[in-house]
Amino acid sequence: METRKGAGIRIASRPVQIFAVSYFPFSILLLTAGCGAPGDPVPPSPPVPVAVRDLTVHQAGDGVQLSFTLPANSISGEKLPAPPAVEILRGTVKSDGLADSKSFRVVYTIPGALVDSYRADGRVRFTDPISPEETKSHPGGAAAYMVRTRASPKRASANSNAVTLRLFPVPAPITAVEARVTESAVELTWPMPARTAAGEPMPAITGYRIYRSEIHPSAPASPPQDIPESQAAQLASSQTNSYRDASIVFDHAYIYVVRSVIQVEGNELESSDSPPVTVTPRDTFPPAAPQGLVAALLPGSASGTVLVDLSWSISLETDLAGYRVYRSEQEGTRGQLLTPDLLPTPAVRDTSVVPGHRYWYTVTAVDRAGNESAPDAPVVVDVTPPSP
Repeated sequence: METRKGAGIRIASRPVQIFAVSYFPFSILLLTAGCGAPGDPVPPSPPVPVAVRDLTVHQAGDGVQLSFTLPANSISGEKLPAPPAVEILRGTVKSDGLADSKSFRVVYTIPGALVDSYRADGRVRFTDPISPEETKSHPGGAAAYMVRTRASPKRASANSNAVTLRLFPVPAPITAVEARVTESAVELTWPMPARTAAGEPMPAITGYRIYRSEIHPSAPASPPQDIPESQAAQLASSQTNSYRDASIVFDHAYIYVVRSVIQVEGNELESSDSPPVTVTPRDTFPPAAPQGLVAALLPGSASGTVLVDLSWSISLETDLAGYRVYRSEQEGTRGQLLTPDLLPTPAVRDTSVVPGHRYWYTVTAVDRAGNESAPDAPVVVDVTPPSP
């Protein structure tokens, strides 16, 4: 290698060594510039919900009710920011009884903003209506269902488990339910259906199921048909076409529907809902009249005065608020109210009587709703001057 001497520094004259010395920092510069070059931002991938794995179905009247748990997380394990939309897929069943995976088509979509109105007991419940003519034409025909969810328009979750069922004709819906409010219950009655929803003869009805939902007093008013079916819970069963609901609370609003039940191939099938009937029971029932009113004439606290001591049997009404006492100087009329405030106990003394007068006393009971009973049997008192 040739070199030149100067100022005590030996400088290499071969260009390759000069290139080697300058190449390393130049390469770093190129890599740095490449990493820092501006470009279009890459949007984050939309979340994809995990697949539903617990879909179940059953025939509910002229329809199929689907039930499943709505996913809360994405496939990456992150919590979904909002309830995803739900897509309902219906398909056919092959001859071997398995769902035909190629036949599934989306038949309904529930927007994410409306999914919560279909939730009950932590599950989404949705009914796919089936034409009565379809079950009439193909009794026992099979159908298959799947669901999937979508947190964004671009990508849906994987399909849920596929489920199948057979569909049969069911009784026609009960045409009307009548409700009568009594002091202790709402009494429901309805006509007995005689044919299927498609107008055909049907098996004997084995019973009825009564469903009830309650409208909270603070809830905005809405027509009964706008109440989501998932809010109605089975209240009771009945072997006859009547039922007495003794679990009511006065001033609460209730919506009732009734379904008929039949047996088909060992399975119980319900009709579709009857028209809903809304009942708001009011306490307009007065308590029983007090019993056993007695009166005694006693000397007053001041000399030359008398008073009338009244007492009666205690009322057994559970919602009793108190008693009112009336006094009249004419038989057959209620007369003057002696007690502006309700008496909490079954006794009172009348210190305003006048000797030489005849008085008729009656007592009524009042409940917490303000209902007043009929008066008890009157008791008559002749006020005589006190003995000297």
